Amino acid sequence: MTDIEDQVELQLDKLPSEQQTFGDRLQEDVSGERWSDCGEEVEDPLPLLDDAALAPPGGKHAACSCDPEACCLLEVKCLERSLQSMQLQLQFFMTKSDNLHDCLMNGQGHLDRDSLAAVIPSFLRTCQPYFNHLESTARSTVSQYTSTPDICTKLLDFSQQLCDRLEQLVLAFASYNLLCLNESEPNSTSHFCIGQSRLGQLKMTVFRYCKATPYLARVDTGLYKRMRWNVERLQNKPKEVADEEQNGDSKEAEAETVGDTEYYFLCYEDIANTHTVTDSDSQGVCYSGTVRMWSIGQWVQVNPNPTTDDIYDWITCEVPQAIYHRLLFLGSDEPSSSGATDYLQQLLLSRQTKD
Repeated sequence: MTDIEDQVELQLDKLPSEQQTFGDRLQEDVSGERWSDCGEEVEDPLPLLDDAALAPPGGKHAACSCDPEACCLLEVKCLERSLQSMQLQLQFFMTKSDNLHDCLMNGQGHLDRDSLAAVIPSFLRTCQPYFNHLESTARSTVSQYTSTPDICTKLLDFSQQLCDRLEQLVLAFASYNLLCLNESEPNSTSHFCIGQSRLGQLKMTVFRYCKATPYLARVDTGLYKRMRWNVERLQNKPKEVADEEQNGDSKEAEAETVGDTEYYFLCYEDIANTHTVTDSDSQGVCYSGTVRMWSIGQWVQVNPNPTTDDIYDWITCEVPQAIYHRLLFLGSDEPSSSGATDYLQQLLLSRQTKD
């Protein structure tokens, strides 16, 4: 073992075992039924998950005092040790999803189905800190460390597994008319958040539509969306402004502010496919049909005009209208949610490089 590895092991031994403690408590949740199987929340697990998902691997006040190479190795080893905890959390969410699905199918439990359906939106929100942790850790790590591709792949696989399971859960409840998937309805559960991550000065929040949804609510464009990415462009505040805010408030001032927000979508459209077959014995025979093509594009608003200063244009417009600016053609096979985010991330990073 090298001197740097010895130093890293010493640092790891000194770090508080918060991840392990959380894993033990979560295992107790899974086996001890602190959440009832049919929707009664005995103890809300959200604060517990927030603490585990958002805290640094070694504790809130952990700091690395070693040299940069050792710090990098320490970070990698922390990621390796956290994989087991992340897998345990995945097991917890998958088990809860299965239990809710079983209660729906079997009609068991003291809650009626309408009350059970009301648990689903809350359960989706409870999963969000876990999604955030997986996505931000894996995607930020990809750009920082070249020695952790296996770890990042596993974290994104956990995210994909949970996304697929939650989508099936929502569809099952919708098939019993217990959840609405119509995006235009106020109480709709048409989509849910599957993570947030940073790409330099960009903050990307990802949403998954449970089923193909028309690109525009009131206009048939032939486009159907399956994912949405809200990409916020973060801007550094001028030093004078940041100092003034910090002097006027005892809390730490934010060094960044949100600028413009761009919206990207994963969509498909059915395109007419006509071709002619000829042979030596017959004239050309024309065959026609449709092929489903997938693409990633950007929402470009046209009504109301996004640059207008007339507030009445916004008040009188019930539903904004926009065109779909295609950026990437992905072919006839639907990509996974994780794969589609990979494509968009590469596009955004290439744009940052050019800028």
